[in-house]
Amino acid sequence: MTAVTTHRSAANEALRAPLSDAHVLEQFAETRDPRLREALVERFLPLARSIAKRYRKAEEPFDDLLQVASLGLLKAVDRFDPARGIAFSSFAVPTIVGELRRHFRDRCWSVRPPRELQERALEVDKYRTELTTRFGRAPSVRELGQALELDDEQVLEALQAQQGMRATSLDAPRGSGEDNDATLADAHGVVDPELTRAEHRATLDRLFERLDEREQRVLRLRFEEDLTQEQIGQQVGVSQMQVSRIIRGAVAKLAAARGDTA
Repeated sequence: MTAVTTHRSAANEALRAPLSDAHVLEQFAETRDPRLREALVERFLPLARSIAKRYRKAEEPFDDLLQVASLGLLKAVDRFDPARGIAFSSFAVPTIVGELRRHFRDRCWSVRPPRELQERALEVDKYRTELTTRFGRAPSVRELGQALELDDEQVLEALQAQQGMRATSLDAPRGSGEDNDATLADAHGVVDPELTRAEHRATLDRLFERLDEREQRVLRLRFEEDLTQEQIGQQVGVSQMQVSRIIRGAVAKLAAARGDTA
């Protein structure tokens, strides 16, 4: 009987008989039979489900978390070495948890803070849920800090970072009240065009200081009072051609001054 036949026979035996988890793990480590792999995943799926529930959040579909936890379980089955003499669950739990944390860290942030802060935010959120269950109330910042060995500022920073995990739609309702159709967008102001004009005016006033008195007067008559070059010439006492030359020279000075202050 060949080695392949022997492995197949062992795999069939493991599938037919209600063997212990350790025995099936050993058989899979020897044969890498995909049927044993599937059987092991089925056996330990309740473990993955239990861990996924611990990380359940209102804004994150549980089916997605279960899928991520199942992927972690699959990796644990593939990487587990019975020869190391440790229980499979001791190896699988950190692998599944790591996969869930990676999911939250890499895919669930609308605004991504530094990785260290992301991981701290997830830890704070996890302990906040556990302490809420234990105390029957939301824990204080100090209690969270004591549980995680963090100071108050680090806890507050982590809580603030959690707000980046989900962006809120501007179409979301503002809340209950008389105006039930009001959305968050209604609470946001619009850009006032006068602010931009005021900014441009302030910049222009500063640049005008580079011009002499006659150049300033000619530009104001042309662009503020909208006079023709002939009318400007009559007021300033120069020819229309000179007005045109003054305007071109003054505009060129303003452009150069703007480049110097940019």
